[in-house]
Amino acid sequence: MDFLNEFSIPVIVGICLCIGFVLKNLVTTEKINKFIPLIVAVLGIVINVWLNAWTITPDILLAGMFSGLASTGMHQMFKQFINKTE
Repeated sequence: MDFLNEFSIPVIVGICLCIGFVLKNLVTTEKINKFIPLIVAVLGIVINVWLNAWTITPDILLAGMFSGLASTGMHQMFKQFINKTE
């Protein structure tokens, strides 16, 4: 799994983390929660394709998806850290 670290793009992780956080807190129904990983994965792809001058390669797709999905993992990590300190 270490080889996937090279596909993490901090800008995409940050944007997807913020968008996912807003979605989770703006839409209060449980139905949206199961779609947040899909939304941030697709958003990560779109942002990475945009950052790479609208070029689509397997590496760009993987980096976008990985960065988007990493944002959901980061959200869960922060959530557990905050709940542990309370």
